[in-house]
Amino acid sequence: MRRTSLLATAALLALAGIAEAQLKTVPAPPPEAAPPPAKTTAPPAQKAPHAATAAAPALSVAVLQGLDKTTARVSTVEAPIGNAVRFGTLVITARSCVKKPPEEPPDTAAFLEIDEARPQGEQATDVQHLFSGWMFAESPSLSTLEHPVYDVTVLDCKTETGSSAKPSAK
Repeated sequence: MRRTSLLATAALLALAGIAEAQLKTVPAPPPEAAPPPAKTTAPPAQKAPHAATAAAPALSVAVLQGLDKTTARVSTVEAPIGNAVRFGTLVITARSCVKKPPEEPPDTAAFLEIDEARPQGEQATDVQHLFSGWMFAESPSLSTLEHPVYDVTVLDCKTETGSSAKPSAK
């Protein structure tokens, strides 16, 4: 009996170590704004043939879904990268949005910063930082906003023209 409890304890510790290692593999936040890359004058034939599929393109709008739990109202919120948008008392700023090409398994993620701005009298506003990190469309429970009134999840990434991103195959 004692040996089985020791084996069970060892198995639980091993699983906890694996879970902790998986949590530490969440991508780092995007770097601060870098200067734009220098334009090259090389002909297109010298580019790598798989450059379009090597990395997921960064897109300009994160499409989010917001749920107001008190009214059960679901809203779609489009958050342009770098601009703050409001959803109820929440102020959501999307810093990055990435989406894998269609030929790869689906994986859409957005790096979000979410604050809550509550009015405090005539001119003052109390701002409380609630969330900062990557949210994943395919695994919404992996990284969530914990708030008593609002839920926010990532739906998609797209360009500002309104079409979902589809990397060009060159």
